[in-house]
Amino acid sequence: MSTESISDRREHIRSISVTALAALLGVGAALASVALTGDLPVDTAASDTRALFLVLGAIVAQFVLFNFTNIYADDEFGMKHHLFITFMTFAMWFVTWGILLTAESTA
Repeated sequence: MSTESISDRREHIRSISVTALAALLGVGAALASVALTGDLPVDTAASDTRALFLVLGAIVAQFVLFNFTNIYADDEFGMKHHLFITFMTFAMWFVTWGILLTAESTA
């Protein structure tokens, strides 16, 4: 019984840390995108590919970080995990950057 609770607790902490890191790096990539494209008009900034490279870099950095920290020690780091990390990071970047671009255009 205690072995199951330790395993469940480790699984819960791992899922929280993976989700939090994906969300924080997505928001960080959005803030970096605004800093990178801040001098451009909003319609030009929205189509700038440098911002997309920032979010792709954040996604790749997470995979390297997870391999380095061995957060998925014995478990399989499968396609489901790759898709989740990619989606969460991209979604947080897209929503945050969209809000910041909209706030910039109305200000």
